[in-house]
Amino acid sequence: MNITLGQYYPVDSVIHRLDARAKILATIIYIIAVFCAKGIIGYGLCIGFLALVILLCKVPFRLMLRSLRSIIVIIIFTVALNMLFIRTGTEVFTLGFIHITTGGILTAVRLCIRLIILITGSSILTLVTTPIALTEGIERLLRPFKKIGVPSHEIAMMMSIALRFIPTLIEELDKIKKAQMARGADFDTGGLVKKAKAMIPLLVPLFVSAFRRADELAMAMEARCYRGDINRTKMRELVYGRSDFYALGIVTLLTVCVILLRILL
Repeated sequence: MNITLGQYYPVDSVIHRLDARAKILATIIYIIAVFCAKGIIGYGLCIGFLALVILLCKVPFRLMLRSLRSIIVIIIFTVALNMLFIRTGTEVFTLGFIHITTGGILTAVRLCIRLIILITGSSILTLVTTPIALTEGIERLLRPFKKIGVPSHEIAMMMSIALRFIPTLIEELDKIKKAQMARGADFDTGGLVKKAKAMIPLLVPLFVSAFRRADELAMAMEARCYRGDINRTKMRELVYGRSDFYALGIVTLLTVCVILLRILL
């Protein structure tokens, strides 16, 4: 299973002990910093900060690589499109209608780095936060919008269940694929159309399994008298600590520095 999004890695670390709301806000602020980064210094700050967080959270680097393996096709596709269709700067390669320029190469490299940083940073959030804490953190952050009719608890619960079932569905897909291959199915040979048709024996059982799991989950929640956040109590209340404010301050400082570098450069 190559997708780490939705998985939790249990270990005692400084990042794990942070409040869930602080981790969610820090991730959002960090994403802003990544989108605002420009130049070697800006991207260097974002990459250095991400490397420091990976060291502090004590998550094995192989789990980070798994999250990148799942988007390698998207990265290659993005790099190819930018190199083929952006024709600014000096031309470095020509073959028929293909014209690769320095502007296209630089844009492709920037987008590639940005994708890698974003996926890795998002994976860290779920690796260091339990699904229950993540649900409660999202709910508490959305609670002020409840006054204007936003169902904060329902949104948080849906997001948590979706994240929780990503690894489960991937594992289910792997089991179905192995079962079909044992029956003689071929998913690797042939053209694009043949490969697309070969996916039908995988997708149909996967959808059936997903609907069955959703029905079982709904029945289990109803049997336990689940009624949303009506008269709902918490076993552990989220409380901001000094380390949470420090973490948010550091990420905010990083973002301010990146924005200033973008303006100055």
